[in-house]
Amino acid sequence: MKEAMYTNFEELPLFLNAETLAKVLGVSISSSYELIHEKDFSAIRIGSRLVVPKEKLQLWIDAKTGK
Repeated sequence: MKEAMYTNFEELPLFLNAETLAKVLGVSISSSYELIHEKDFSAIRIGSRLVVPKEKLQLWIDAKTGK
């Protein structure tokens, strides 16, 4: 399992790439790429990169956990 180097939400960068997302969620990079390509997941394309806005990640987590 990947270890997150962040201790709270405020420390996260504004946009998370697949590698950072994997560390935060404690999953493999390939799993984070699969998640980024999910239809209901809020990833955006900046040039050739797919990134996840940290605010959208929090909303997704809240929706999935029923908060």
